[in-house]
Amino acid sequence: MNLENPPTLVHPWIPAHGHALRHTGVLFDAVRIPGALGDQVAYELIQFTDFKAGPIVREAAGARNMYFVLRAGTASLHVWRGGARALGRDGRGVAFVGVPALDGNTWPLDWRSLPTWEAPFVEGELLRQTVERVLAAAR
Repeated sequence: MNLENPPTLVHPWIPAHGHALRHTGVLFDAVRIPGALGDQVAYELIQFTDFKAGPIVREAAGARNMYFVLRAGTASLHVWRGGARALGRDGRGVAFVGVPALDGNTWPLDWRSLPTWEAPFVEGELLRQTVERVLAAAR
């Protein structure tokens, strides 16, 4: 194991334990995709990237949203369809995303895909294309 480059990247916005709310548009943006669509998009993206999709947070309770974490300022650069919504600093309001710690009890949040040195964030255009592909297949 190469100790200089650990496989998981610990961003400063990831809490040490439990989970915490983080303001989008500051250190990261997010795209929220609800329910089964979010599950399928995450699955397809993870498969396509050979398990290097970047940070994806899964919500296990309530609306069961999936949050795809993008670089700050990039989520609103794309047009999102099918219930996907960009969360960032776009002037349409304030949004917060729950972020779990990398291990321990983080319920109702967990990591569907961890940030890595190779993929510190989800790539926005690839995510948009994956959403479009999943929506087209569902028709």
